[in-house]
Amino acid sequence: MTEQGAHVPVLLDRVVELLAPALDASAPSEDRRVVVDATLGLGGHAEALLRRSSTAHLVGLDRDRVALARATERLAPFGDRFTGVHAVYDRIADVLAGLGIRRVHGVLFDLGVSSLQLDEAERGFAYSQDAPLDMRMDQSTGITAAEVLNTYPAADLTRILRRYGEERFASRIAAAVVRERKRAPFDTSPRLVELIRDTIPAPARRTGGNPAKRTFQALRIEVNGELEVLERALPAAIDALAVGGRIVVLSYHSLEDRIVKQLFAARTTSTAPHGLPVELPEHRPELRLLTRSEPPTDEEIAANPRAQSARLRAVERIREAA
Repeated sequence: MTEQGAHVPVLLDRVVELLAPALDASAPSEDRRVVVDATLGLGGHAEALLRRSSTAHLVGLDRDRVALARATERLAPFGDRFTGVHAVYDRIADVLAGLGIRRVHGVLFDLGVSSLQLDEAERGFAYSQDAPLDMRMDQSTGITAAEVLNTYPAADLTRILRRYGEERFASRIAAAVVRERKRAPFDTSPRLVELIRDTIPAPARRTGGNPAKRTFQALRIEVNGELEVLERALPAAIDALAVGGRIVVLSYHSLEDRIVKQLFAARTTSTAPHGLPVELPEHRPELRLLTRSEPPTDEEIAANPRAQSARLRAVERIREAA
């Protein structure tokens, strides 16, 4: 999710290409086509979709009030074709019900942290900047990264660093955090970055970029409950999808992509018992894959380096759920 300043939305043309067929009604009498941008950000993908599909209505969700306000201003020229909602995207079913929308024809998830959040130092997402250790996507609620560091037991710190950051030296870093916070609580990023650098063995620091990257990722995922939110949101989005509707997901690390891959696989596979001579309609797959894990092109990465880790997956609903 990168789209501030000189940055452009990741895989913009490909996202529009995949969603547009589901948003083009074949006859004027058909119901209005609805697309949900579940991670609105600054509204770059949303703007492109509204321009491409001139009759579609877009519902944009974001937990970040600042991003939502900026996107709403950006999309004002589209009038009532855009509805912005302050919500975490696992509330997609509640949001749609509140708007009286039963079925949607497209859903976009652009996961991870946005350029708005990375580039504003006071948000605390970037390990390269001197900033408070906040990392909340919605700064009006929830626990901060500093509170996680200063209050979690060593075992819990080890767990989140290992699970969410895939950090080999999780227990070593956790022990150092617990030791150092007794001297003074953690409140800004430089001290944490220095501790990580001093804790990880020198040979391991020579590869893989900044050694703080994995710890910051883990803290951000914990603070915002990102994986649990995704595990709730994606099935809800699939359930809201009309036949012929499509979902596109952009993920930025293997933990997100694994969840998406598994959920899509479950719904694109027949549930017929092994050996059944005839596949009954209720056992047929609900979805079909439009694309597997698709990376950005070299040209896109050159223009937008933050897109390098992106992976795109997309599906289309081919029948109603049983």
